[in-house]
Amino acid sequence: AIGEFDVHYGAIGAGVDEGTLVKVIGTSTCDCGVVRADKKVADIPGICGIVKGAILPGYYGIEAGQSAVGDIFAWFVNSVCKGDADTHASLTKEADGLAPGESGLLALDWNNGNRTILVDPLLGGLLIGQTLHTTQAEIYRTLIEATAFGARTILERIEEYGVPVSRVVCAGGIAEKNPMLMQIYADITGREMLVSGSSQTCALGSAVSAAVLAGSSKGGYDDFETAQAQMTRLKDVSYKPNPAAESVYNELFKLYKELHDAFGGVSDGGMGGVMKELLSIKEKARAVDA
Repeated sequence: AIGEFDVHYGAIGAGVDEGTLVKVIGTSTCDCGVVRADKKVADIPGICGIVKGAILPGYYGIEAGQSAVGDIFAWFVNSVCKGDADTHASLTKEADGLAPGESGLLALDWNNGNRTILVDPLLGGLLIGQTLHTTQAEIYRTLIEATAFGARTILERIEEYGVPVSRVVCAGGIAEKNPMLMQIYADITGREMLVSGSSQTCALGSAVSAAVLAGSSKGGYDDFETAQAQMTRLKDVSYKPNPAAESVYNELFKLYKELHDAFGGVSDGGMGGVMKELLSIKEKARAVDA
């Protein structure tokens, strides 16, 4: 037997199969799906991880992701608010009372660059719409919404190139601990968010793989489909889109895409180089100080 990427085992432990997108949400996010190897899979622009035999044998593995999710929230709470775990809890409670669009804010989730679909580590985060009345909770919620808009961008790109997604299964610490975030993800993507029944999907995926390797003659299973059916499950809780919230978020997503394409260099308008010029100025200034 050979080793495997942790997130690929996590996808197996979350029950990945054709039509299922597994989102492992933590400090960053990895999205994993599979397509049968006898089907033609198009190159998907901006998605670098399409590999035959990755994740499950007999399938193309498709991997995308966001290079910062929980790390963005931690940065805001710890570095900007100078807070701690209690601050996360209080901001979450206050942010949960805000209606979609109420803050007048919009953000780009690129604080650690953009992995998918722009594949550019030199991009930076962006927050617009602040006033003298903007609160910490409003910014906190907006950052969560930004990661959800990024998640929707990935999902739509995957489907645009012929890989249908019929269900979304979420795993990782954030998926288990933050119902507000999960509801926002459902509202923004327009998809029901299911949650893996295991808090250790990577370890479970490893166990599933070992059971298949052993085979039924040694107490295991003869294929991944059977092993997953017997060894993986979903939590009873799921998060379904709220139509009223979804409507507002569809409007905001149009604006997010405008920012995404402008600052990501996809559309014309001269904004594509702004973040890199800022980075260059920053590096020059630091070199002088050194």
